[in-house]
Amino acid sequence: MPADKAKNAVAVAIHRVSKRFGSVAALDDVSFDIMRGEFFSLLGPSGCGKTTLLRSIGGFEAPTAGDIQIDGQSVLHLAPYARPTNMIFQHLALFPHMNVRDNVAFGLRMKRTDAATTARRVEEALALVRLEGYGDRGIDQISGGQKQRVAMARALVNDPAVLLLDEPLGALDLQLRLQMQVELRRLQRQLGATFVFVTHDQGEAMAMSDRIAVMNSGRIQQIGTPAEIYERPVNRFVATFIGHANLIEGRVAEQRADGTALIDVEGLRVAGTAQALAAPGASMLAVMRYEKLQIEAGGNASVAGTGTSTLATVSEKTYMGAALRFVCRPGVGPTLTVDAPNTEAGRAICEGDSVRVSWAASEINLLAE
Repeated sequence: MPADKAKNAVAVAIHRVSKRFGSVAALDDVSFDIMRGEFFSLLGPSGCGKTTLLRSIGGFEAPTAGDIQIDGQSVLHLAPYARPTNMIFQHLALFPHMNVRDNVAFGLRMKRTDAATTARRVEEALALVRLEGYGDRGIDQISGGQKQRVAMARALVNDPAVLLLDEPLGALDLQLRLQMQVELRRLQRQLGATFVFVTHDQGEAMAMSDRIAVMNSGRIQQIGTPAEIYERPVNRFVATFIGHANLIEGRVAEQRADGTALIDVEGLRVAGTAQALAAPGASMLAVMRYEKLQIEAGGNASVAGTGTSTLATVSEKTYMGAALRFVCRPGVGPTLTVDAPNTEAGRAICEGDSVRVSWAASEINLLAE
């Protein structure tokens, strides 16, 4: 990476970008920055606009409005091949009639790079993705994971300012997918490059990203680190799309000076951390992640009114390997689902047992509805 390009500078600036296909708004006034050297993921369900945005950065789609800048320069007037980007597509688009070396060299040859430089850079790219000695193999002679590495080498050999990745791991089986997540993250850190990664897989985004933009219906819902997105979702959509949570609607019974609040939910009091002040009686949504709740056999509920535990009956128990999932029905209030570690104490709890479900107010998010 050139020394004059500081890592904390903006690599990609998206400014009020919209894209319409007829009456459909695929992107609706989207603005944010991606920093140089960042692994940035666009996450959301199918049809949310994430691939349209990625293709707009790469020049494969033209925005209806707005601007896209790379390293401070607008690229809207540049064709895909003229932009300082390379893209890895979901289906890789490798040339089956070329061997591994020629696939990797293709972009350099299109740029008329001299033969000696091309040969050197191809070998460097193959070494980077751990495919030394594979140059003479045909594409049909290598595994799915090796094909992914060839696609990465072909993209990286051109030394792009920004690497765009459109769900490149989507066709892989689970174990290979997990391996390639580690490989991609290793490459990004080793190169110090800017990666923009599109996925609908929340686990994939959480495991690999420095920051994540959660998208829905062509708009950005929240941008933050994986921990920020998971621990402090800003709205119902983010809370439901990332992880598993009990979403409990109630009304404010008490707003406390320490930033916590107490809401009443069908007779059950829930204490949590409020992201914004709300007047008594205002509607709020409690986000109670399954694993943030604790379960123990028998016991008594906490002191009445504190909102940190309740007595319940286990109606369902599901074995999930490392965890046990319990569906619990309190005497008052809504059903609560709890994920507990697979321990001897958890295994001893059975369907029909009376239990105490408890939580810390600091672990429960209260969102204004």
